[in-house]
Amino acid sequence: MVIKSLTLETVCGITSTLPENDKPEIAFAGRSNVGKSSLINALLFRKSFARISATPGKTQTINFYNINDLLYLVDLPGYGYAKVSLKEKEQWGKLIERYLKGSKQLKAIFLLLDIRHKPATHDKMMYEWILKSGCKPVIIATKLDKIKRSQVAKHIQVIRETLQLPKETKVMPFSALSKQGRDEIWTLVETELF
Repeated sequence: MVIKSLTLETVCGITSTLPENDKPEIAFAGRSNVGKSSLINALLFRKSFARISATPGKTQTINFYNINDLLYLVDLPGYGYAKVSLKEKEQWGKLIERYLKGSKQLKAIFLLLDIRHKPATHDKMMYEWILKSGCKPVIIATKLDKIKRSQVAKHIQVIRETLQLPKETKVMPFSALSKQGRDEIWTLVETELF
């Protein structure tokens, strides 16, 4: 994907009305601190377009990035961050659920999981939500550079078994450091999702 134009077009908070877009939407979900902003920046070929924060749970809105006036990358709020009040977590959950159920242009959801860890309860809940919304998520296993190459297959197997993924579900390893996996993600978006 050659990015000729890029704008953060819409930001939706808890009380916002979701936009009625006329272009395909590709959404990204993941727990706080999983590397969602780093992945989005890598896909956008920018260093800091999506804000990366030292404080997890910073993305509290749904952000719509318009790419080439062709499609939207949709950054969903991070979930599972312990220092956020229960009420706030519930509101973010409702916001995400409203988007998943309400978007008419949602073509794919990428669920980001830290390759180093077994998917947690929040990850399983998000996976179930995505399935209930009628989508089949693509799993992106982030932080690939934090494990040895010889461990990758074993860690991906743990993700598959924990979430009980169907065989056809793609699990794509990604490193924000080396950008390994970025081209594969774009190829998937361009060839299989449109």
